[in-house]
Amino acid sequence: MVAVPDFDRITQLSTSHPKSDVHISYGTAGFRTKASVLDAVMFRMGLLASLRSKAKDGKAIGVMVTASHNPVQDNGVKLVDPYGEMLEQSWESYATKLAQAENSLVSTCLQEIVKEENIELSNEACVILARDTRPSSESLSKSVKEGVEGMGGKCQDFGLLTTPQLHYIVCCTNTNGEYGEATEEGYYKKLCAAYLKIHKMMGFKTCASVKVDGANGVGALKAAQLQKHLASSLSLLIHNDGTSGVLNEGCGADFVKTNQKPPAGLQLEKGDCCVSYDGDADRIVYFYKDEDGTFHLLDGDKIACLIAAYIKEKLDIIGIKLTKGLGVVQTAYANGSSTNYLYNKMKVPVAIAKTGVKHLHLKAVEYDIGVYFEANGHGTIIYSKDAESEIRQPPQNLSDEQKQASEILKAFVDLTNQTVGDAISDMLLVEAILNEKQWTCKDWDKEYTDIPNKLNKVFVKDRRVIKTNEDETKVVEPIELQNRIDELTKNLPRARSFVRPSGTEDVVRVYAESESQASTATLSTQVSQLVYDICNGVGERPTLST
Repeated sequence: MVAVPDFDRITQLSTSHPKSDVHISYGTAGFRTKASVLDAVMFRMGLLASLRSKAKDGKAIGVMVTASHNPVQDNGVKLVDPYGEMLEQSWESYATKLAQAENSLVSTCLQEIVKEENIELSNEACVILARDTRPSSESLSKSVKEGVEGMGGKCQDFGLLTTPQLHYIVCCTNTNGEYGEATEEGYYKKLCAAYLKIHKMMGFKTCASVKVDGANGVGALKAAQLQKHLASSLSLLIHNDGTSGVLNEGCGADFVKTNQKPPAGLQLEKGDCCVSYDGDADRIVYFYKDEDGTFHLLDGDKIACLIAAYIKEKLDIIGIKLTKGLGVVQTAYANGSSTNYLYNKMKVPVAIAKTGVKHLHLKAVEYDIGVYFEANGHGTIIYSKDAESEIRQPPQNLSDEQKQASEILKAFVDLTNQTVGDAISDMLLVEAILNEKQWTCKDWDKEYTDIPNKLNKVFVKDRRVIKTNEDETKVVEPIELQNRIDELTKNLPRARSFVRPSGTEDVVRVYAESESQASTATLSTQVSQLVYDICNGVGERPTLST
């Protein structure tokens, strides 16, 4: 018998999870703030997840307790829709409204959603729950579970998972196993079977080795589990595994990307191939040190270019022609050299989307094969049903070379976590390509050279003064700011700059790139001053944070 929610009881339960005074909104990353003020939010998101499941006729909804690359004292929560995608945007406003409701109005808020969405409350509700390794995550997960059950739902608690593993399990659950087995073990089996197939087809005799910076988070634990399934095909040397260091402190993908240096806890030697995950393992960056000791970063742009070029190569060999084709989606933060490489050298279309993976995902589905990555290392590949059909049922009478390319591409699809950016899946995709090409990280890096770039934050009184176009590459208000930026860049070789107001704090982000480090630094300072003058009043020096 399905449990219909008792709204009077929900009101009573809400008093055990009193709302804090912190104002919080649901964004691309869900809710994220200090863990100490999140109890009520977690309980309410459990309620909302159950309600979302009822609205989706009983399909499972995911809830992930994590604050990703944030410091260990923070935490957060995000909901996952039935096929592993992010929560539908219209429900983000429901989440914010529910989180901000006074304790006595929680049931009223829920009933308003029921009426607005015409939800049948007698429908079953299933919620799949997981968490990262933060000390606060276990107790906050219990609050989510209380909310799920308070709304009459059933909660399947998978305990410690990476965020991408949760997305995968939710998708598998709602596709009745068509996408894969809806367990953590099923995740490893699917990815590793595909990787081992490629490894065997290429006849590799050696075992590649990768140093993994696990950010002292859940990704380190799961990389160790993955290793058991990889046999002798790939050796993962796991550092920052959480046994001694602090989550995301001096390590992790965000630290490496932002600081352009190796993480603490990993000794970087010449010739090493290294990766950094973030705290919940949905981002990845590669890095290495060359002969003169210089540090080199291979970020999301580099990964997108490597993957897109590889897929195009296989499609061309097989002779597959796709109606909507292969395309790459980037943000304005993508290095100009990567865009030029894709568009001019590889002849792959490039689309620019607004910052935030949900925006890239929506653009990517416009292609038959959409590769999307943010420069921070969050990204994946999406294959349309038509593309998968073409790949899995290739043309007849193929040559031996074409047959091999076809089988490898089939395995490459299975190696991809199409639901969300996944550090583990993306690592295996990159390693499969590097192994086939017999490339080192340095060989990969030679494909193109990044244009020198700089990212600043300008602290302002009112960021809302600045309004941008849809993809955030141009200022539309005040137009004189864009005109001045255009004047500054027009005579500089390979120069580009844009500004973007933050969605959560009173800062404006300033991106600049040009042919040299010196000219880039000057351009960055000049544009930052313009932003400060517009938002704060002319004459003072801008407050910058690199």
